[in-house]
Amino acid sequence: MSHKPGLAGRVLLLPGWQDSGPAHWQSHWERLHGFERVQQADWMWPRRGDWMARLDEVLLDAGGPAWLVAHSLGCQLVAAWAAHTGHAARVHGALLVAPPDTARADMPPQLAGWRHIVSSALPFPATVLFSDDDPFCTVVRARAMAADWGAVAHGLGALGHVNGDSGLGDWPAGLAWLRALQAAAA
Repeated sequence: MSHKPGLAGRVLLLPGWQDSGPAHWQSHWERLHGFERVQQADWMWPRRGDWMARLDEVLLDAGGPAWLVAHSLGCQLVAAWAAHTGHAARVHGALLVAPPDTARADMPPQLAGWRHIVSSALPFPATVLFSDDDPFCTVVRARAMAADWGAVAHGLGALGHVNGDSGLGDWPAGLAWLRALQAAAA
């Protein structure tokens, strides 16, 4: 696995529901920086337990600790996984981008298994980045989740769901947030 200078260690990309398409910044980071996307068996009907088990598998297969970079439902995956795994020491820290409020009544039926939002503090440093106009989460809920998780929260302005539709390309500002998290945890 190759990494660009300044990015210490293995970086795992955790996409959300329906995966991250080719225009998504996570896909750009995978191509440009050699980061590893954690592949899930079912992107359309995500099962929390299956996604958690897959994250465990990937972390155990590689041997060394990693940085987690999650988008959308991937953020809820990190919270649920960290509350139940015995392998949290394998994570240096997490960048959690655009966490959705899966407890909302208008969530799609495919996400019913994610309605309960795990609110335990994460056992590693984390930064939550959220948009002022995310259609899947209000600023108030994003800040509350970050507080529950013991994460630092930062608003990004109006960037929608901070995904491929947001037009971020390879999103250098997001990469700077990851570098800042890495530097703070060093």
